[in-house]
Amino acid sequence: MAHDLEGLIKFVTSDETWHQRLADVLEEHFLPTLETFDLDFEDLTDLLGEDWPMVLWGGGLEDLLGRTFGPNNENAADAYLERHGSKESAQTRAYIAGMRDAPVSLYEVSTIKPGKSMVLTDLLSDTGPVTVREKSATQMVQQWDRIVVRVVRQGDHNIISGALLPFDANAVALLDDELRTILKLNETDQLRLTPDQLRRSAPFFANAWLFAHLPNLLDPEPPQISNSDGDDLVFHDLRFPLASGVTQNRVSERLLQAAELVASGQKEWTWLALDNAGGMRRTTGLVLDKSISGAAVLGSLSLKGRALTLSVDSVACARRGEAYILELLGDLVKPPLTAIQTVEQMMAEDNQETGPSAEEDIPPALARQLAHEHLDQHYRDTLDQPIPALGDKTPRQASRSAAGKKQVIEWLKTIENRSARQTGSPVADYDFSWMWDELDLSDHRK
Repeated sequence: MAHDLEGLIKFVTSDETWHQRLADVLEEHFLPTLETFDLDFEDLTDLLGEDWPMVLWGGGLEDLLGRTFGPNNENAADAYLERHGSKESAQTRAYIAGMRDAPVSLYEVSTIKPGKSMVLTDLLSDTGPVTVREKSATQMVQQWDRIVVRVVRQGDHNIISGALLPFDANAVALLDDELRTILKLNETDQLRLTPDQLRRSAPFFANAWLFAHLPNLLDPEPPQISNSDGDDLVFHDLRFPLASGVTQNRVSERLLQAAELVASGQKEWTWLALDNAGGMRRTTGLVLDKSISGAAVLGSLSLKGRALTLSVDSVACARRGEAYILELLGDLVKPPLTAIQTVEQMMAEDNQETGPSAEEDIPPALARQLAHEHLDQHYRDTLDQPIPALGDKTPRQASRSAAGKKQVIEWLKTIENRSARQTGSPVADYDFSWMWDELDLSDHRK
């Protein structure tokens, strides 16, 4: 719901005392970040676009309205309403007074009714979920998004303030670390703030958001993508020709005897690292982690025609795989011919294959049906697979304990949110409710 705050803004910016107090508040919101990255406030428009600096400025103004100054506890909202409140509508006066009393906080979004309302759960206090009336924001946010905003009481219902900041996982983590440091809390302590603590923490929300967004904008580097061993992704297909007179059956018999190979289809096997179960190296960037029953997946084998093909995702796995297959099969195969493809080459090929002409081959309704059927099967399998985020327990196993149940709830929220954010994709409207029901957690899906 929009409110005309032009009169309030003019009052604050034209009054020398309040203008200086606003400048001091804005300095708390921006200066730590600007000094760290050697920027001026004007630089933020070039980096973030025209809208976000104004949202951040609005957050500073909202912070000012909740503060008091001097021995008489002077407040900007009270001063404006006393001097100019008669010129404003009753609704605007109530909104300004509500802004004065509403602390900023980090909220989780759920139960979205586009164009009408959404439910917000305060993640930093013990207040219960609240339903807010909202039109535009409800058409942009997704289930389980995290946002920083103020919830303002307006008559018999709640609305949100204008300075809304979406918080991704990185921004949430930065804010969590900062608040825990200030409050001297351990990682295991529950992060709960009083309304007064939330008001005094307002600048940290803006700085966390900026620190999460600016580094990549200032130095946009392609993400480092690695496998679970920390090796850069370089896809290899090693094609081992069968030796003269050797049949597929002889090769299959030898492969079926290997403990490291698990049959995954007709004449197809998965190669596991039984000597390095769960041994993922610590690395930065995006990690593609594949495992079966706790053992890392090194590659896959396919026996077709007169050749056995080993597919792996790194140089190290290719070298290890070549030595492994030649030792296992001996004179049944010849040395391999290798095809190599980088991530960039694969993405370029995908872009060519998924152009307009390719998309037109599959009707949207059919694409959605196929995608949902695939996700049904994928997630049914996933419920019985070890998940690193759940301590390598399956979702069914983890949900049996109180601590594990909390982890499963966060995991479910994460995958549902990621799916919903793929706007325009057939998976964006996939219904995850059956997974919550399957794990007996539907009461936690507000």
